[in-house]
Amino acid sequence: MPTKKTAATTTKKAPAKKAAATKAAATEAPVKKAAPVKKAAAVKKVAPAKKAAATKAAPAKKAAAKAATTTAATDGLVGKAAPPFSLAGDDGQTHTLAKYAGKPVVLYFYPRDNTPGCTVEACDFRDQLGRATKKGAVVLGVSRDTVASHGKFRAKFSLNFPLLADTDLVAHHAWGTWGTKNMYGKEVEGTIRSTFLIDAKGVVRQAWTKVKVAGHADAVMAALEAL
Repeated sequence: MPTKKTAATTTKKAPAKKAAATKAAATEAPVKKAAPVKKAAAVKKVAPAKKAAATKAAPAKKAAAKAATTTAATDGLVGKAAPPFSLAGDDGQTHTLAKYAGKPVVLYFYPRDNTPGCTVEACDFRDQLGRATKKGAVVLGVSRDTVASHGKFRAKFSLNFPLLADTDLVAHHAWGTWGTKNMYGKEVEGTIRSTFLIDAKGVVRQAWTKVKVAGHADAVMAALEAL
């Protein structure tokens, strides 16, 4: 009789062990699913960061390429016949390169009337004009401003040379003075401050690109006097 009771007790304990094993398996199951979640999260964070970095770098390379092209076009004019132009001046006349045949010409491109750097540059050329006159040369300033704007600018600072209006940017593009530049840390399209020294035969003898205003007019006059 004791033998039968023991067998019954053993039979009852078996389901309990099976239930415990099932419960333990259920407890462990979520741990196995956690690994794929972490892997997916890691991929999601890294991929956009790399893509964003690549996207940010692309405009910088594009801007650098444009700037390099502009400088190359400007410097490439030296030693060659100067590109022709026909522009209205604030003096009521139409100015062409042919009009000044036989005379050296200082042709400078500047961004805008009545701005600090452009005002200093214009006044420096004004003060140095006597040196150009002794060489029989003329000084011409060019920007995309209107003739009316030029007239006010010239009168305000008693400028003694014509300012030419290139409102459609034809001359800017011909001379390579329009392109991408950096202003206060931002890439913008605009006039690349540049100056060209053209000899009496109409050949570009020297070009200054991305001009720094301080001392620039003096350097141009020194080059003119050395022709």
